[in-house]
Amino acid sequence: MSFSKCLMALAFAGVVSSAPACTDRAVDDTKKDASAAIDATKAGADKLAEKSKEVASATGAAVTDGWITTKVKAKFADEKILNGSDINVDTTDHVVTLKGTVPSGAGKERAVEIAGGTEGVTRVVNALVVK
Repeated sequence: MSFSKCLMALAFAGVVSSAPACTDRAVDDTKKDASAAIDATKAGADKLAEKSKEVASATGAAVTDGWITTKVKAKFADEKILNGSDINVDTTDHVVTLKGTVPSGAGKERAVEIAGGTEGVTRVVNALVVK
């Protein structure tokens, strides 16, 4: 075998013998990258779960307040003493605010009584005016 062919054979043998080391290193790097990606995904999922809880909590309060407002308005519609009233019902954090006009003092008292007796209401702010 000629000298140049011998050198080429040695060089080729060196590349082949170093290939497993490169492959092992590549596998280790891939495992590290995959592990980092999994950790990042878990952290992202945890943040998403926490944000979902916050949104659900806020949405639950808004739905509850909306439900209270709807329920109070529906009860007002059934009351004959409130016929001719123009009552605005606003609910925030389970506190109902009544604004507008009612035809009598008895109507004003009844509106406050209805609102205060509605499930979920913690307080009623009465800003009604007898017209």
